[in-house]
Amino acid sequence: MLLKTFGWSFAITAIGLAAAVLYGGWEAFGIVAILSILEISLSFDNAVVNAGILKKMNAFWQKIFLTVGVLIAVFGMRLVFPVVIVAISAKMGPIEAVDLALNNKDRYQELVTDAHPAIAAFGGMFLLMIFLDFIFEDRDIQWLRWIERPLAKLGKVDMLSVCISLIVLLITSFTFATHAHQHGGGHADKAQTVLISGIAGLITYMVVGGLSGYFEDRLEAEEEREHEEEEEAERTGKKKAPIVLAGQAAFFMFLYLEVLDASFSFDGVIGAFAITNDIVLMALGLGIGAMYVRSLTVYLVRQGTLDDYVYLEHGAHYAIGALAVILMVTIQYEINEVITGLVGVVLIGWSFWSSVRRNQKLAAAEGKATGSDEKTEVSSGV
Repeated sequence: MLLKTFGWSFAITAIGLAAAVLYGGWEAFGIVAILSILEISLSFDNAVVNAGILKKMNAFWQKIFLTVGVLIAVFGMRLVFPVVIVAISAKMGPIEAVDLALNNKDRYQELVTDAHPAIAAFGGMFLLMIFLDFIFEDRDIQWLRWIERPLAKLGKVDMLSVCISLIVLLITSFTFATHAHQHGGGHADKAQTVLISGIAGLITYMVVGGLSGYFEDRLEAEEEREHEEEEEAERTGKKKAPIVLAGQAAFFMFLYLEVLDASFSFDGVIGAFAITNDIVLMALGLGIGAMYVRSLTVYLVRQGTLDDYVYLEHGAHYAIGALAVILMVTIQYEINEVITGLVGVVLIGWSFWSSVRRNQKLAAAEGKATGSDEKTEVSSGV
């Protein structure tokens, strides 16, 4: 099971590390290995959230996620995306941007760093909406009840998550503009870019999330109808009609997963520049990490881990909220990537530990109930 799920990740790791040695020797090997670990540590929460969505999809779409989705994640977000950023921000052609990335790495890194506020605003708003929509929803299972209960009540207010996100964006862009003006920097004009990018992230979430939610609701309605038709078929002996909307629902859920992965990858791509400004090594290291994140997602689904450890999804969404805040803060201030990675690991580790304790308590309570029943049977038998 482990080899079947992680087989491609192991193979890509071997190929990627070998390519690194051929490209730049053992120093490149070390850089790629470090980048892989960085990507996995920063994106573990991504795997948990992805698993919550992927478990609703059939085996075919899970395979698409591991094949086509990997191509989008590795080549699209880890290789093409940084080049596109430079091309747009520097107003140059894609071929010129690739040439710059390969032959003038310092200038390339400077341009990507210059585009960071817009990237962070887009990704930060997208992730913040995911967190707020999760935390404002009334759930049967609650992890941090003292936080989640009152927030679930507040969540009954329509469009509250959108309002809060816009307020955060306005405060961030205003603070950025004020700071730039006070220090006489050239970033004052970028406050508008931050605002526009943040709104674009919000719109992207609402469109993609709305479409996937719409088709998911349609699928659930069709499944309920199918169940009713099955019962009717048992009574009458007629054949039931097949479901035709599963493909549409799965497609939009897949699209949502890809946009989600893109938002998660922002911090990894930007953080990679703290280690290297070589786009080839960056693509190799982050690509290997992305493979493991995807394999881990499928592993969590097939093992039913989210069902066994019910607070994991909560911890992952809190990590998303923390990452959203960190991205918004990095528009103005620099935050070490180690801190970013540790926040997610600590929150998910805490939620896992809480899940284990919950399972132990439930098992103990069930054991006591079973023991009590056995005593009752013995006494009644006597």
